[in-house]
Amino acid sequence: MKQLLSQIASQNNLQLLEYKSLTGGDINDVYHLKCHEGIFVIKLNDALKFPRIFDAEAKGLQLLKQSHSFKIPNVIAEGEFQKSSYLLLEYISPGNKLNIFWESFAENLAKLHKTSSEQFGLNHNNYIGSLPQKNEYRSAVSEFYISQRLDPQFKMASENGFNFKNLEEFYKNISGEIPSEPPSLIHGDLWNGNYMVSENGNPVLIDPAVAFAPREMDLAMMKLFGGFSEEVFSNYNAIFPLTDGWKERVPLWQLYYLLVHLNIFGSGYLQQVKGIIKRFL
Repeated sequence: MKQLLSQIASQNNLQLLEYKSLTGGDINDVYHLKCHEGIFVIKLNDALKFPRIFDAEAKGLQLLKQSHSFKIPNVIAEGEFQKSSYLLLEYISPGNKLNIFWESFAENLAKLHKTSSEQFGLNHNNYIGSLPQKNEYRSAVSEFYISQRLDPQFKMASENGFNFKNLEEFYKNISGEIPSEPPSLIHGDLWNGNYMVSENGNPVLIDPAVAFAPREMDLAMMKLFGGFSEEVFSNYNAIFPLTDGWKERVPLWQLYYLLVHLNIFGSGYLQQVKGIIKRFL
């Protein structure tokens, strides 16, 4: 590994001195690099298995940075070396939350979501975890959520041996439940493992799955596995008020993320998926 990391560092005009492994999620190997020029983080994975995954992530990080909301690590380089793809990033030293951490989080999230576009989608596809995520442009929010989020995951679930009934009726019903709001730039995979605290105590976002999409998706993902103070949601709603009934719609948006988990991890998520479908039939 040292030889590979040294060669990638050299390719980017860096001299590697030391490295150590970091926690990197389900599909990436992540390393802390101490170089003569400074400290960096590098993510590695199989270039053939996940084509252009880091190209998409780099673009997503840049979009988040352009919103001037959260602190986002700078992308130093992205590319391939031998059979590995890599993403070289600024290292952000971790710290402890300030007393105003969650207030700042809400303010930054509202600012991120106020970044809009004419249509739902993105000019490129990307990934949600290890799965491809489609981002073809759609003008209607319900059409985007159904055709670009739910339907691909249901088809994948079917290929994995999970079958669901009455999806056409379900799609018709949820079309009337989804509020007609403008597209928002969302992180797209905002669980508690995808934010960190910087050295000065401020929130940082990492590992995005961005798109211009319904903003309630981020809030629903934040509620799915916990790890976020309720203060975030109340402060967010005060800054950028949500459409009435947003709490009742949380399971509708969580369905996408549960389908992703079903397709990655298996049947442990099946009953939750079926329960949400039943709720809207």
